[in-house]
Amino acid sequence: MSSEKKQAELVCEISGVNPLKCMKCGKCSASCPSFDEMDIKPHQFVSYVANEDIESLVKSKSLWKCLSCMACIERCPRDVKPGKLIDAARQVVVRQRGQDYLQPDDVPELLDPETPQQLLVSAFRRYRR
Repeated sequence: MSSEKKQAELVCEISGVNPLKCMKCGKCSASCPSFDEMDIKPHQFVSYVANEDIESLVKSKSLWKCLSCMACIERCPRDVKPGKLIDAARQVVVRQRGQDYLQPDDVPELLDPETPQQLLVSAFRRYRR
């Protein structure tokens, strides 16, 4: 089994999502507040996972541009949950890096007073697992 296939299966396992249910309607991307900042849009992200092209996702800026607002999940008529796939792909990357590439003491100097509180809350929610 290829490493790409293993990574795709891990992303699906962590997220609990079946990317094959996606019908490519684009409603998730249309509701995404980060749409303009993403090189791979949420509906495309689902296709990359379904096609086991995880390496392209890891290299994309979209992986880290997602705000985890979960608007894409609310809009999906097939309950595909692209936001959960993005979150799972982030977790795969963090696990590959050894889970400690960012130390707690490093966080305060990285914070910007203009950072939206929603982003901070979603980051705490995501990385406490």
